[in-house]
Amino acid sequence: MTQLPAVSLAAVPGRRHRIIEIAQEIEKRGFPGIYGPSLGDSLSLCTAIAMATETIDIGTSITPIYTRNVADFAGTAGFIHEISNGRFRFGVGVSHAPAMDRLGIKQGKPLGDMRQFVEDIHAVPRVGDMPHIVLATLRNKMIALAEEIAQGMVFANGARSHMASSLSVLSDGARVGADFFIGNMVPTCINDDKKAAMAVNRKTLTSYAFLPNYRNYWKEAGYEEEMNGVEAALAEKDLDRVAECLSDRWLEDTTLSGSVTEVREGIEAWFDAGIKTPIVVPSAVSGGQLQALEDLFAMYD
Repeated sequence: MTQLPAVSLAAVPGRRHRIIEIAQEIEKRGFPGIYGPSLGDSLSLCTAIAMATETIDIGTSITPIYTRNVADFAGTAGFIHEISNGRFRFGVGVSHAPAMDRLGIKQGKPLGDMRQFVEDIHAVPRVGDMPHIVLATLRNKMIALAEEIAQGMVFANGARSHMASSLSVLSDGARVGADFFIGNMVPTCINDDKKAAMAVNRKTLTSYAFLPNYRNYWKEAGYEEEMNGVEAALAEKDLDRVAECLSDRWLEDTTLSGSVTEVREGIEAWFDAGIKTPIVVPSAVSGGQLQALEDLFAMYD
């Protein structure tokens, strides 16, 4: 039996009505979940999808915890949880210093801030029941914290070859049990021109290579040479060289690209690696999100 992945969906300005219609199509086709990335207002998107669908799981993957006060988050999360009849997962993370710096937000210590946020959101009165909380994770301490204080964890751009090591931090019950969510957002480009599809994914992930926490994670995953090369390029302010440092081996370990057969086999490999819910983040060689979603639908027709 084919295991379908979940789908990452962003509410693009000017096409928001169309995105809700696509969410209904995703549900109709039997995909298990729709998860909104930090791009755009994913909480509003989840609210709209909750009201337009009946059975599909929905969630954020992820919402930065610093962009609203905790009482506002609690009210919104409780609202979506209730109107979706418990289908909503509230994925939260500490985001990245450069993104928060642009918003004028000062971060504290990631583990301490996340622990305090989860404690505080459960203490907000008169908002109803809270949804399951899912923590954005990369490295071991946050993975352990996710099992301690939350009901799941989600990677973004995780390395498949490193998943066994990462998931070994969890107890057997969390790793294999149905109640603990384990997801990973995987940049995906379906096209018979493998080289062109890989170029799309390389462009997507190059921006992440500028972020120190991602470089540290990928070093841990066995890509020291690539990340050291990126850091040398950054030190020399040779930004165009960053993408050249990112090997095909690294790209194949963190993304899915190529023909329908290759991508379907890759999704199965993510399930086999212990990711209970792979979340494909669709891109297309030509055309935007809508074309990429059509490519994804066609893969399972």
